Amino acid sequence: MMAGCKSWRCVWYALLLLFVIVIGLLCYTPSFRCLTQENEEATVRNPADHPVLLLIWLWPFNQTFDLECCNSRFNVPSCVLTDDRDSVGKADAVLIHHRDVAWDASNLPQVPRPLQQKWIWMNFESPSNTARIPGLNNMFNISLTYRKDADISVPYGSLVPVDRRFEAFVDFVPFEKDKLVCWIVSNYRPEHRRVQYYKQLRKYVQIHVYGDLFEKRVSDEEYKDIVSSCKFYLSFENSVHKDYITEKLFNALDLGAVPIVFGPSRRNYERFVPGDAFIHVDDFPSMKALAKHLFLLNHNEALYLRYFRWRRRFRVKMSTFPEENVCQACEYIQRNRQYQVLTNLYQWFWDTSEGLDMPPSFY
Repeated sequence: MMAGCKSWRCVWYALLLLFVIVIGLLCYTPSFRCLTQENEEATVRNPADHPVLLLIWLWPFNQTFDLECCNSRFNVPSCVLTDDRDSVGKADAVLIHHRDVAWDASNLPQVPRPLQQKWIWMNFESPSNTARIPGLNNMFNISLTYRKDADISVPYGSLVPVDRRFEAFVDFVPFEKDKLVCWIVSNYRPEHRRVQYYKQLRKYVQIHVYGDLFEKRVSDEEYKDIVSSCKFYLSFENSVHKDYITEKLFNALDLGAVPIVFGPSRRNYERFVPGDAFIHVDDFPSMKALAKHLFLLNHNEALYLRYFRWRRRFRVKMSTFPEENVCQACEYIQRNRQYQVLTNLYQWFWDTSEGLDMPPSFY
């Protein structure tokens, strides 16, 4: 009976030893779970204690900028930017601008990716104007776009609160206007839905149009002068997609013109700006009805000035492309060390548009 008791104890000790070994392997081998736990702990540390090396693989649209700008311009410290491809093996993240991949995934890094390195997919074109390059699903870890549901969301512009606690409120008085409706367009294509809207609206109201195919190409300074001289500005997007609301809206707001918008739904626009800051083409059954509304506002200053009430609380902030986008990506890496992968990039970006760029029906 003593011998049986000793044998039972040996089995017990062996099982206990096996349990300790298994626990040790789970905690100290580079398993997915342990790496995730270690990385989650890193997110609560001071980012300044953990500098991030971010490699800009392709300069966005070949636009270079000061690699020291993150701290000085955007208050993102401990961010080391480089365009030296020899550092690809030690970079914490590699930022890749989709448009510059140029249809071919072979332009991406071809060396083995370090285990903890993140690849950032950056794109600020609409799905209609973005080439669907094969082989991108499961390749990237982080999305950087204008979309609000991106990992790193950088819209073309935004409204930021104005602190008026220490100054008397004064209603905004628009600049003196000598034009009713203006439009500056560089990509004029007759088949575009926005061009169809323009052609219908001009039947009822004079529209001053500028651009390569019209009066002349305008400089940045001329652009500001033109928009600020108009009561209304056609902030027409080139395609209709979720959250694709570009500088066309925010420039008009900033320069004192009321935007007439064509793009995603009014509800989508109201996620970015107050509903009484713009006019949406969908608010009217026809372009004739829209023109009638513009004439009403033109002759009723009180109604017109209601479109500027948002200025009591906000001011326009324009995003600085591409340096601000890159610096925000670096900050994201500082604070999010856990593993993730974009498994459904095609479905998420290309297959969630609000509608097609088809000619509308007019009344």
